[in-house]
Amino acid sequence: MKTLARPLPRQLPRTLPRNYLPVLVTGALFVAMFVAGGIRYEGFATGQIILNVFIDNAFLLVVAVGMTFVILTGGIDLSVGSVVALTTMISASLLPSTPSILVILLVLAIGGVLGAAMGAIIHYFEIQPFIVTLAGMFLARGLCYTIGTDSIPINDPTFTSIAQTQIKLGPDLWISPSVLIALAVVLLATYTLHYTRTGRNVYAVGGNEQSALLMGLPVARTKIVVYTISGLCSALGGLLLSFYMLSGYGLHAVGMELDAIAAVVIGGTLLTGGSGYLLGTVLGVLVLGLIQTVISFEGTLSSWWTKIVIGLLLLIFILLQRLIVTTGATRDR
Repeated sequence: MKTLARPLPRQLPRTLPRNYLPVLVTGALFVAMFVAGGIRYEGFATGQIILNVFIDNAFLLVVAVGMTFVILTGGIDLSVGSVVALTTMISASLLPSTPSILVILLVLAIGGVLGAAMGAIIHYFEIQPFIVTLAGMFLARGLCYTIGTDSIPINDPTFTSIAQTQIKLGPDLWISPSVLIALAVVLLATYTLHYTRTGRNVYAVGGNEQSALLMGLPVARTKIVVYTISGLCSALGGLLLSFYMLSGYGLHAVGMELDAIAAVVIGGTLLTGGSGYLLGTVLGVLVLGLIQTVISFEGTLSSWWTKIVIGLLLLIFILLQRLIVTTGATRDR
């Protein structure tokens, strides 16, 4: 008598995809830092502490979102900090005589045009992104000093109102409008990367540009788009920094490009492109912000310890990325 063979049950994968590992490590690191801070410092383990990290780093989060698009294509953008500073200087210098909405639209347009120009030069002249965006960095920072060498205060009622507004989330919990803007940018960018053709092209170009060309994908347009997005995010980050500081200054955002790159890498995006998630970038920004919070609670440490810790974390995550890539290449053979 024959017996019917039962279909084998579908087995679930026992291990998570290796692409998720850096994001999980970053999330675990953030939770561990928060728990350790709550144990060591009184008044640390509160919801407002996390909200303060968002409030103090909303402009960095927006800039890091733009940097994520660029790094996913295998590029780099060193101009973002200078564009942020240029945005604050243009805003501060024009606001006394120009309506705030026109100033906002103008600086966003300047950021987008500068980013598009760098993207076009990178692709059509086949110049390394490092060189082109380095030139963009010097250009934008130099333009700051042609406007003025001193700090320019911002007294515009619209900017002041946004800077002073507190959105209540509950008893003793609040956020600023800048946080809502930053989160809206994250949601829009996430949708673009994962649910649109542009997002698929970004990952494809970062994975292998030559293969993307052979498949007929619009590599030129994709590169220009990602650098335009980075320029727009830098300009928007400059506006958020203007709300935060209520001033324009040529020395604002010095080194912010390195902070943005660090946040993206710590968040798990590969520097070689083709792999990464915006959730990881958000967690990377939160980790950087929490490091600053821990050092301020400690009170006895210099602010330079922030850079030391960030440098060590960056080295660790680059090594982790290398290990993941090497392991994946070995399995694929």
